[in-house]
Amino acid sequence: MKKLLGPILAAFLALPAAAMAQETISLTIASSHPTVVPWVGMIKTHFMARTDEILAKGGKYKIRWNEAFGGQLYKANATLSSVEEGVTDIGWVFSFLEPAQLPLSQVSTNTPFTVTNVPVLLEVMETLLESNEAFRKEWENHNLKVLGLTATDLYDIYTKKPLTGIGDIRGMKLSAPGVLGNWLRGTGANAVDGALTTFYTDIQTGVSDGVLTLALGALPIKLYEVAPYISRFDAAAAFSGAIAINKDSWDRLPDEVRNAMIEAGKYYTVSHGEDMVRLHEDALNKMVELGARQSPPVTIIPMPAEERQKWVDMLPNLAAEWAAKLEGQGVPAKAFVKEYMGALRARGVEPSRNWDEGL
Repeated sequence: MKKLLGPILAAFLALPAAAMAQETISLTIASSHPTVVPWVGMIKTHFMARTDEILAKGGKYKIRWNEAFGGQLYKANATLSSVEEGVTDIGWVFSFLEPAQLPLSQVSTNTPFTVTNVPVLLEVMETLLESNEAFRKEWENHNLKVLGLTATDLYDIYTKKPLTGIGDIRGMKLSAPGVLGNWLRGTGANAVDGALTTFYTDIQTGVSDGVLTLALGALPIKLYEVAPYISRFDAAAAFSGAIAINKDSWDRLPDEVRNAMIEAGKYYTVSHGEDMVRLHEDALNKMVELGARQSPPVTIIPMPAEERQKWVDMLPNLAAEWAAKLEGQGVPAKAFVKEYMGALRARGVEPSRNWDEGL
């Protein structure tokens, strides 16, 4: 036995000091949505994996991830408060559902038909988060440090009967999630407040005649079974939230871990943007494939550019209304809309409507 102990002890003493002194940091990471949702799954495959990869090179720190995805700790209506209050250290914050708490984060939903390029949208929002104090503060004031950003794929109209143009939705009842119901104002359609969890039964029971939604949401709920006609308007992409860490948890982390997370967050944002472009097309194609033998079969109707323009021209000045309301609350929304639109144009985006005019 003594003969064995000698070599073992010598080998142990020969280990690098960094390996012997490696510190394990325990962090809870959670979400309201399951990992089958692309941007949530990428928290594991991209943000967490890249953080681990970077830290492994340094050798000083290792994270023990306590995963609570898919609503194990909280639901979609509590994504902001749960990270803010430390229910989880890190989580995906669904900004769509926080218009009062995160007002400037709603800029893309109040300037529809502006940008269909998801990577560019995320690049602009990331830049604004760094350069615009009011935007950054609305997250920091909730005890959050933003690490990575998320956006939607493009919105289209799914209906029971085919559309020949945007004029056909006049008099129809269309389900839409919250603020996106505003995208139907002026069209003659009636917005029915709904969500991915209600869309299928809304149509099945006659509550609505169709849905304003995105392909990555429509595919998993099999919306195409009850709304087989997909009128492809490519209305817009929208900023939807962020991976954020509780500021108290952030302040306790060593600089090396913070730096690793910042780098991993940027990697996540870029990768997510690129993934949205591919996944949107994949989801549309998959719905056509899955619905080929149903009656009627799933049909994608590409809408001409002039029909898309007709839609945006029907809308009231959503940005001006939204900005005026926030200005009355002391939020500098007018300047933010101008900065947002200007940043998109600087990257080659040609908006279908100049929402910043007259602000």
